[in-house]
Amino acid sequence: MLWNKSSRIGTEVVYQCNSGYHNVGKGNVSICTAAGQWEEPPVLCQETLCGSPPVSESTERVWNGNTAPGSTVFYFCKKGFFSKGGHNVSVCNENGQWTPPALSCQEISCGDPPLLPHTGQVCSGSSTPGSTVTYYCKIGFYHSEGNNVSLCTADGLWTKPNISCKEVRCGAPPPIPHSVMLWDKISTVGSQVVYQCKSGYRSVGEGNVSVCSASGEWDEASLLCQEINCQEPVFKPHSKTLWDGTSHIGSVVYYQCDEGYHTRGLRNSSVCGENGQWEDIDLWCEAKCGPVPFLANSEVVWHKRSVVIHRCVEGYHSWRGSNVSVCGVSGVWQEATLRCIEIKPPINHLNILNEKCLHWKAEKYEEDTEDYKVTYVGSRDYQRSFHDKRKRLLSSKADQLELCLNLLPVTNYSISITAVSARFTATITTNTSLPVPPAPVVYYREFETPIPTLRLRRSANTLDPISLYQVFVLPIEEIMLFDCSSPGRPDPSRKSKSSSEYITAQIRLTQVGTEMNFTVGDGLYYGGFYNAPLENGRNYYIILRAVSHWKTALKSSCVLWAKIGGTSYVLKVSSLSAAASVGLVALAILVGYSCIWFFKRT
Repeated sequence: MLWNKSSRIGTEVVYQCNSGYHNVGKGNVSICTAAGQWEEPPVLCQETLCGSPPVSESTERVWNGNTAPGSTVFYFCKKGFFSKGGHNVSVCNENGQWTPPALSCQEISCGDPPLLPHTGQVCSGSSTPGSTVTYYCKIGFYHSEGNNVSLCTADGLWTKPNISCKEVRCGAPPPIPHSVMLWDKISTVGSQVVYQCKSGYRSVGEGNVSVCSASGEWDEASLLCQEINCQEPVFKPHSKTLWDGTSHIGSVVYYQCDEGYHTRGLRNSSVCGENGQWEDIDLWCEAKCGPVPFLANSEVVWHKRSVVIHRCVEGYHSWRGSNVSVCGVSGVWQEATLRCIEIKPPINHLNILNEKCLHWKAEKYEEDTEDYKVTYVGSRDYQRSFHDKRKRLLSSKADQLELCLNLLPVTNYSISITAVSARFTATITTNTSLPVPPAPVVYYREFETPIPTLRLRRSANTLDPISLYQVFVLPIEEIMLFDCSSPGRPDPSRKSKSSSEYITAQIRLTQVGTEMNFTVGDGLYYGGFYNAPLENGRNYYIILRAVSHWKTALKSSCVLWAKIGGTSYVLKVSSLSAAASVGLVALAILVGYSCIWFFKRT
């Protein structure tokens, strides 16, 4: 306590922790209060400790574990390090801190290992004490004696190895029979010796070089020298040889033409050369056959000695026969039998007969079979949705071929035929004509009523878009004649000098189902025609006409549908239930009526 020994009111006492302790309370002063008492002093003294002393990677320490002020720690360098000086003691002071040591330690390094002649090194990558370097002899040298390991010691020095490397030598190379060696007399590693066959011999092996290897031995060369032999002499047609049977270098063979042939060439002898081949001489023996044979539409492409090869000229191809002419022993040409014929398309003279049968001529060898693929596509200008596409296959050996197709009427067709093996395609187009429309099946009856209901039954037709039914009313007047091709009158009120028949209804086939009922004289309009009531007490014939019309063509057929009234008369119907064709002249007549009745739309 720091105090003046006074105890008056307001006197202060200062508390101070003893050595080795430090205040951790809220204050260190106590005051004498007016009550005559000292305040409770806020001081709290706690022992001072320094904790663990500092550590270093390069040092070790000597310490008794005490952390009180005045405690000491001694430091020294680790193994592999040496001291460079500095204070090596740390003391725990009264502030609870260790004084820093000043010891400096540096790692021991042996540096680069020593270099030795003709050696390489395998090291661990470190030069600290304990590290090692292993030495080995380079290629071309071998380890003869001595230690090949060097160690980095604690003194920072490498131990000296005493390895000894001596140069490898292969000595004299091995000989190869019938060869000479091209060598510079050096037998160290990598030295080479080249072998070459002697004159009169040839190499039959691939390798003629031997190399001194690191093992101190010469690589074995695969060269083999074999005596040159030309074997049998070259054969010359129509000749015989004069030869002693030897085939070594310098051997000679003589040629002599057979009887009936004469020699062509400058030399008649061949010598066995150093390459193992008999000399190639231009000698040949030729018979006296005269000029080369002539073949029609052909040319000569090769002519040598007594053989001629022919070929067809451009625009012609070989039909049959041999293309080689040979001059015979008797001096007469054995002529080639080649026939050259003109090249024509594989499909020729393509045409269509009777609007259904395809006819063409095949250009091919007689016994060959050709496969044909026929594709035909049909379209109609008046029926955009219509599309007829079909295929046919045919295989035949014939030269003249015919294939009948089921072509639909009033259709534009494009027909392609392909010869498969010849890879040739021909195309032709055709337009099928307008046929006579089929008459429907009518149920003929005789009526007494002026408003009869008639019935018919029909089959669907692909020409429905351009077809219609016309109902004719024919008043009965004694002997009458009805022409199915007659245009008729659109209005019964209009009188005609030639005939009083008229059209009472016109119905397009696209509006008719399988069966149809029609009442004559109901007073309605059908296709722009007035179905006028029939007169009571008068006799009539009702005729149904089927009409198909496209562009300038019109075809029709008629059937007698009913008789109304009871009086018998004779009716002569011209072309009834028959076709009536109308050409351009008839069309011109029809155009005059068309504005009134034929193509009038409701």
